[in-house]
Amino acid sequence: MKQYLDTVREVLEHGTRKENRTGVDTLSTFNINYEIDLAEGFPLLTTKKISWKNIVVENLWFLSGDTHIGLLKKHNCKFWDPWADEDGRVPSAYGNFWRHYPVHDAEGRAAYNDQIAWVLQQLRTNPMSRRMVVLAWAPGNAHTSELPPCHAFWVVNVQMDANGEPRVCLHLTQRSCDVALGVPYNIAGYAFLLSLLAHMSGIRPGIFAHTLVDAHVYTARADGSMAEYDHVPGLRTQLEREPRALPRLAIDPSIRELDDIRDLLDADTDTLLDKFRLDGYDPHPFIDFKVAV
Repeated sequence: MKQYLDTVREVLEHGTRKENRTGVDTLSTFNINYEIDLAEGFPLLTTKKISWKNIVVENLWFLSGDTHIGLLKKHNCKFWDPWADEDGRVPSAYGNFWRHYPVHDAEGRAAYNDQIAWVLQQLRTNPMSRRMVVLAWAPGNAHTSELPPCHAFWVVNVQMDANGEPRVCLHLTQRSCDVALGVPYNIAGYAFLLSLLAHMSGIRPGIFAHTLVDAHVYTARADGSMAEYDHVPGLRTQLEREPRALPRLAIDPSIRELDDIRDLLDADTDTLLDKFRLDGYDPHPFIDFKVAV
């Protein structure tokens, strides 16, 4: 996937050293942008193995609106464990605000807005709308959270292709971007959401566009400490590998509504993956990167 590898090169070649909350230095750059056409295949990184199971389960968890990591644990997905509280909840979990964004009704009483249901309804009834925006950033939560949302907001937009056919596109604005660990999952995760919205609306998937505000690579400190968190060697290994053909995603026809997804949450892992089948994924071997919490 050229767009990702070009991003890696940009950060490694032009990033500047920057301290941050984790205590591990980064090489950081500002404002990287790219587009990926899903007509060319599903953008799951091939220069290292990425867990398709984790992509599917995490995004179904988001779409459920739940803040408890029980669904993740059921399918042995551990990446949210460090940010869960003692009750197993992540108050800043993206899906919470996607499905229950805090608002006030006409009488000023506290209420909630289901942004995902609204976007899907707009795609079906008013697909040329320019207002299909989904926010994960609620200041009252984000300003006090240990891990405020990195994917601040995303916009769904329908465009006509060269043949005059509509295509669902999605643009993600991401405030903080871990290039080695997070970005491959972010690309695949939002491509999955785009594909799912396209599938449920009956409009073909189009372009995934991505703005990376602070794109960074974790690296050892200048004095050589924190070397166990250095992502640079693994990324250089990926740059030496030849990208392989992208896989294809097939979504089961039975998935038509958001409630169909909710009904899947009690299924076992094999059943889930059978509903979202990825064909032709042949990546290079896994590369281990240690996460800076």
